Amino acid sequence: MGETAPVRIVVADDQDLLRGSLRMLMDGDPRLTVVGEARTGREAVDLAARLRPDLVLMDVRMPEMDGLAATREICAAAPHTRVVVLTVFDLDDYVYGALRAGASGFLLKNTAPEELLRAVHVVADGQSLLAPEVTGRLIAHVVRERAGTAPAAWARTPLAPREREVVTLIARGLSNAEIADRLTLSRATVKTYVSRLLAKLGARDRAQLVVFAYESGLVRAAGAGGDVLPG
Repeated sequence: MGETAPVRIVVADDQDLLRGSLRMLMDGDPRLTVVGEARTGREAVDLAARLRPDLVLMDVRMPEMDGLAATREICAAAPHTRVVVLTVFDLDDYVYGALRAGASGFLLKNTAPEELLRAVHVVADGQSLLAPEVTGRLIAHVVRERAGTAPAAWARTPLAPREREVVTLIARGLSNAEIADRLTLSRATVKTYVSRLLAKLGARDRAQLVVFAYESGLVRAAGAGGDVLPG
């Protein structure tokens, strides 16, 4: 059996120093390879269309096109390309929009190098990753901003009782194994429920299931009288 091909990455950030640092970090892992760099959101979209990378590390604020719009275009045009948004605390609303646009997760820009590498591998493996220390604040912010507005169409999708339990636990940050223990189910059964939820909601991955859980009211953020993700 041959070796697995390295994960192909595009790094998008308008700061030369940070972009170069990310490239060095990624290329230092033999399982990863940077195939392109983008200084603007438009460059990121164009590179993703031309190179078809496995993953894009996306800054939020960039010239020509911000990371939110770039994420939306990339995810719509290339479903196999996954996007991880790099952010700071004061960009909550942008990140929430990026998740709705199809991003597979987000991390803080001051994430430790080893944690960033782990996150890249997690997302490249088909999972999603939400930095737990900012997720609760992110959702609480958006809930306050959108109070009284009509929910998105998908938030009104009916779910069976067990599906509601599973998606609620996903939104609280539990893994499939933890959900299986909590609900006294096999891991295979939980995996089936997750797959069914993704198909029913037209969600890209677990990150969008978290968005659904909050938009539908299954889970409420801190400050809204209910639950919040860890952190």
